[in-house]
Amino acid sequence: MAETVGTGARRKIQLPVVDTFLWVVRIAALIAVVWGAFFSLRSGRLSLQQWRDLIVFGIAQGSVYALIALGYTMVYGVLRFINFAHGEVFMCGAMSGYFVADALAKSGLWASQPFLSLFITLLASMATSTAIALLLERVAYRPLRGAPRLIPFITAIGASFFLQYAVGGLFGFDFKAFPQMPVLEGSFRFVGFRILRTQALVIVAAAVMMAGLYLFVERTKAGKAIRAVSEDQEIARLMGINVDRTISLVFGIGGAMAGAAGLLYGLVFGQVHFFTGFLPGIKAFTAAVLGGIGNIPGAMVGGLTLGGVESLGPSLVLTGLGIPSAHQLKDVVAFLVLVLVLIFLPTGILGERLAEERA
Repeated sequence: MAETVGTGARRKIQLPVVDTFLWVVRIAALIAVVWGAFFSLRSGRLSLQQWRDLIVFGIAQGSVYALIALGYTMVYGVLRFINFAHGEVFMCGAMSGYFVADALAKSGLWASQPFLSLFITLLASMATSTAIALLLERVAYRPLRGAPRLIPFITAIGASFFLQYAVGGLFGFDFKAFPQMPVLEGSFRFVGFRILRTQALVIVAAAVMMAGLYLFVERTKAGKAIRAVSEDQEIARLMGINVDRTISLVFGIGGAMAGAAGLLYGLVFGQVHFFTGFLPGIKAFTAAVLGGIGNIPGAMVGGLTLGGVESLGPSLVLTGLGIPSAHQLKDVVAFLVLVLVLIFLPTGILGERLAEERA
């Protein structure tokens, strides 16, 4: 009895210490951000147009992260499982997009019929990533569905490495440069912002696909089945829902979004290779957690937030704090923001969507 009382007393002492430490971290983070932003803006090192360019680039980059993050958040919402091979699903879509675009460029169709070529390449990228996602689900994950969570997690990491080096071994380890498309060269102005045409294509395409996915999940019968399986698989099965088919649909949709993101990534950055999926995949997972894992709107918000912070953070905060080579630390900024957001909002910006009995 005395030991129990002593344990309870220690917990009462430890909890305020932890809470105090977290509040100190929160206050210090706010002071650092405000201090760095103040001195950075005061210095006038960047012009107003350069700040606008960083904002537009952040939105375009964040749109790609958001599309990839949808695959992570949908799979987690249904299976409570992080598919760490999803970054390689994205990479396979980008690589297939390159090969189709290169073939169309050699045939002359890429320049003469740009919109038709983009549509064909988009379909090829989405189809490739969808097929790989479905194959992963059927071969690697479905047999392990009832296993302890650590086993599918390790399997996902193994599948990630397999896809990376399979693509590298089959198609080479060098960078693949996307062909230039004349219609996407140049820029235009919109309410004072200078927007590259490739950036406009990425932002509009991502917005349309994300809106379409949200409406699909919220308004269609298949979307209702996905939400039912996410809440409780056994009850959904008793209600006549084919759980295996629904889970396959979730993987397929996530793969299609990742394939589209792969093509958009190639158009913005101009080149892809066998390791392309690693860092964007990790950042997309970060975006999913940032917005609220399992929450589809949260993945969208998290992706855009992460892209904006990664683009603006080094110039706005790190430079103002006097940190040298600030732009080389953009990846550090992205993950640091995740830590800080989770300190302030442990369930993410919009909250983690879980069934009540699992919350």
